[in-house]
Amino acid sequence: MNRRNTLIMALLCLTVALPAGDAAGQQKTLKDQLVGAWLYVSSEFVAPNGAKQPSPFGANPKGITIFDASGRYVDVEMRPDRPKFKGSPNYRETASAEVWGEAAKGFAANFCTWSVDEASKTLIQHWDGALFPNNEGRETKSSIILTGDELKLVGTSPAGSTDTDVYRRAK
Repeated sequence: MNRRNTLIMALLCLTVALPAGDAAGQQKTLKDQLVGAWLYVSSEFVAPNGAKQPSPFGANPKGITIFDASGRYVDVEMRPDRPKFKGSPNYRETASAEVWGEAAKGFAANFCTWSVDEASKTLIQHWDGALFPNNEGRETKSSIILTGDELKLVGTSPAGSTDTDVYRRAK
């Protein structure tokens, strides 16, 4: 009886320890881990001389970035304390260029295609459209640092500054 109980216990332990199928051996790719919606948390800009620059989106930015499984990407970021437009309900047609300019300084929206170089943990983006038209047609690369539900993308601008964007997985 003792031998039978030992065998049953050993089989139970083995059943609990072994994963179902090959799930443990199949870790998700970095690309698969990026798919979904991410909430914008913060940005840090560092000039080539090492000086930190303020984010155009303020200390408490709002935004969302979405990576879809087919390789499409959309990103919207904003400064929540942008001044409101004044005037008629047709403000889009009546607002001055100056008012629009101030609103645009604290807002960004873009879309692109994306892929991941798994070996170097690099996000590669091909910009299709952006609020800042100079980005359209560009390819950018950012290092990916993914820790649980926090995503950091670290890239370098054409001017040589380093940009670190931080996101939290949307739930």
